[in-house]
Amino acid sequence: MKKFDVTGMSCAACQARVEKAVNGLEGVTSCSVSLLTNSMAVEGDVTDEQVIAAVEKAGYGAKAQGAARTGEKNDHQGAEGVADTLESAGYEADLARLADHETPVLARRLVFSLIFLLVLMYISMGHGMFGWPVPAILHENPVANALVQMGLSLIVMCINARFFKNGIKGLLHASPNMDTLVSMGSGVSFLYSVAVTVLMYDARSKGLDEMVMHYAHGLYYESAAMILTLITVGKLLEARSKGKTTDALKGLMRLSPKTARLVRDDQEITVPADQVQVGDIFLVKPGESIPVDGRVISGTSSVDESALTGESIPVDKAYASEVSAACINQSGFLKCEATRVGRDTTLSQVIQMVSDAAATKAPIAKLADKVSGIFVPVVLGIALVTFVIWLILGQTGSFAIARAISVLVISCPCALGLATPVAIMVGSGVGARNGILFKSATSLEETGKVSTVVLDKTGTITNGKPVVTDVVVFGKALGAVSEAEDVQDAGSAAAQPAGEARKTESTQAAEVRLLRIAGMLEKKSEHPLSKAIVAACEERGIDVGNGAEGFFAVPGKGICGLVDDKMTFGGNEAYVKANYEGDTSLHETLERLSAQGKTPLIFATKDQIFGVIAVADTLKSDSTQAIAELKNLGLNVVLLTGDNERTAKALGAQAGVDKVIAGVLPDGKAKVIEELKADGKVLMVGDGINDAPALVTADIGVAIGAGSDIAIDAGEVVLMKSSIMDVVTAIRLSRKTLRNIKENLFWAFIYNVFGIPLAAGAFHAFGLTLNPMIGAAAMSLSSFCVVSNALRLNLFRAKHNIITDQAPAGPEISKEEVTMEKTIKIEGMMCGHCEMHVKKALEALPGVSEALVSHEKGEAIVKLTADVSNDTLKEAVESQDYKVLGIQ
Repeated sequence: MKKFDVTGMSCAACQARVEKAVNGLEGVTSCSVSLLTNSMAVEGDVTDEQVIAAVEKAGYGAKAQGAARTGEKNDHQGAEGVADTLESAGYEADLARLADHETPVLARRLVFSLIFLLVLMYISMGHGMFGWPVPAILHENPVANALVQMGLSLIVMCINARFFKNGIKGLLHASPNMDTLVSMGSGVSFLYSVAVTVLMYDARSKGLDEMVMHYAHGLYYESAAMILTLITVGKLLEARSKGKTTDALKGLMRLSPKTARLVRDDQEITVPADQVQVGDIFLVKPGESIPVDGRVISGTSSVDESALTGESIPVDKAYASEVSAACINQSGFLKCEATRVGRDTTLSQVIQMVSDAAATKAPIAKLADKVSGIFVPVVLGIALVTFVIWLILGQTGSFAIARAISVLVISCPCALGLATPVAIMVGSGVGARNGILFKSATSLEETGKVSTVVLDKTGTITNGKPVVTDVVVFGKALGAVSEAEDVQDAGSAAAQPAGEARKTESTQAAEVRLLRIAGMLEKKSEHPLSKAIVAACEERGIDVGNGAEGFFAVPGKGICGLVDDKMTFGGNEAYVKANYEGDTSLHETLERLSAQGKTPLIFATKDQIFGVIAVADTLKSDSTQAIAELKNLGLNVVLLTGDNERTAKALGAQAGVDKVIAGVLPDGKAKVIEELKADGKVLMVGDGINDAPALVTADIGVAIGAGSDIAIDAGEVVLMKSSIMDVVTAIRLSRKTLRNIKENLFWAFIYNVFGIPLAAGAFHAFGLTLNPMIGAAAMSLSSFCVVSNALRLNLFRAKHNIITDQAPAGPEISKEEVTMEKTIKIEGMMCGHCEMHVKKALEALPGVSEALVSHEKGEAIVKLTADVSNDTLKEAVESQDYKVLGIQ
């Protein structure tokens, strides 16, 4: 996509003319012109020179926006090449382009126009209607009075000469625009008044004083000046409002760091962030902004990534962690290697997406574009017909002229042209602030129209990482539990999930022993389930050493090895039955765990069963609530996964989806999407890699969890956070934006539908006519109202209802109504890194919605949605090697 700055446009008719000119070039596949940002996006096989020539031929100016990327080798040498690189790397040029240059110019024009207009109004209306005092020559000589009015009006016209220049240029290029209407309205008023002044002079020279006074009432000099001044007021208000619509984009650009601390030749130096190259080593101290995207090579810290993701909770960073430009390092000292610089950083790609979305057009804008393309010629025709009809009906020339002028000045194509782009710009900016990136105006509009939401399982509604969920021990095999217990009883009644509070000491010891045996056996395996068990051992501080001797893996079945000098087996039921010489009696336990969507792993020797450890990919903390909210929006929610049907259905039931489609390979997902599209528009949510075919096939593809790599081509919407709650926000924002566009278009159309007939005198029989000056005021406010309405989108907030299984039907229960708090006094926390460890441990507990931890105050304020015992809270904190002094 090539981008150009376009100059000379004043309304939607200009926009339509430029688009038509460029679309007419051979090789151009699409052209979208934004009246809001005075920019143009062109796609196709065409040179910059051809595009610029086409725009200039249409009567406007154009120049290509800079496109060089930092990080790419610049073939230019010397100062000129460096300057080009730096200019393209930073956002100074982009900020300058988006800066509001128009408002100061319009403000100066308005001030000078008002000075002369007030004098003109005093003479023409103050003296003529109210008898206010004027110099004797003006009071006694109406012709002199008219000449002074002509001079003052001419000065105001010269101050606002831009209307006439652009309007005449539009006529000469057969592309009349809003400036044509304004200049014709003012010009006709002025020329008609000049003609009347000549008649006044002629009548006075003949001594016809009554005719002189009669002609004096037909002067429109004040209208000629007032029209220009009021339109300038409207343009000023419009310019100020338009400037606010790009605030989000400008805010993102200003986040771009200015300097970086590099390590070169063992020396720390500070350089402009633009000069950082891939592979450079940079340092980030606490409180500093990360200059470019990189990878941590030493140090630990917590980083505030809210600028990119909208997530207020800092993220822990350690060795090999990815960091992004513009994020704030909060606590520790980080040493990083640059991986993406300049316009290749995450921040730059976010800016690019928001900018591209503003440069494209939503489908709903097509009707307004068609109307805008023929609007001005039609209005000119209506004005001419109005003038002729009133003359035929016997009205005076003055009355007919007034009606024609009113038609010209009240007609406003700008409101139609701005109705869609201002809402798209503001909506895209709001989305970016919430970590939701719409790649185009079409995706922003269409997201809210979907009827079915299809969710991938792994990494989308689940955490994408298996964890140990249950540890089931058997007394007959372990000395920690009574030998008199029957295996079947222990396997069902005595079995307890890991992490459950208030276990007997014997059961806890049995669990530890089972985990140790399993951990040693799984230590040397690379299987994700093995890693989950080893991780569970590490979390509990269980030492598994270097693992089992003689380790051997049987793919798809299990593993075996020497643990405490005994051959031990671990795996599925069939594998253990083949190696265990006794009666397993595990069917009930395995069925119960499998029905919950978990993978049970049995651990035993040939004559002993130690127990069962269940591993599962757990739901994300907010997935159930997000799915409930999607259903509340009237959407059908489908879980689409390649996992086995039993596991998928168990997880789907837990999540609350409407339908589960399981056992589908990546290439088969696209076919399922096609089938679902028969019932309406489909939105697919996936990770953007193995779900790419389905994302492309869906009406709207949403790539989720793209915080460090947002350049996912398959998705039309990119979510910076790994939460499907943002899918809810994206749909709500899309619907609100579309409603705002419809409101804008409605008022823009209705304004002209009723305003033009009123101005033409269609209601004159009912005593309703429109003064040209009132028409100019109405025209000046129409665009301002449309832009102001779009700015209301900035009030959008990503609020979600708290939905629980216990929530009764009826009014929604707010978070505040179900939240309790406990304050935990903690000893041993020294920094922000300590805070994050405690925070994660507490928030992992069921019933804990949030933990606010401060190492400076030595406390953690825990917000609870269910009763959590003090012992459980204490155990969670002390598991991280900190001491709990008390809980209130």
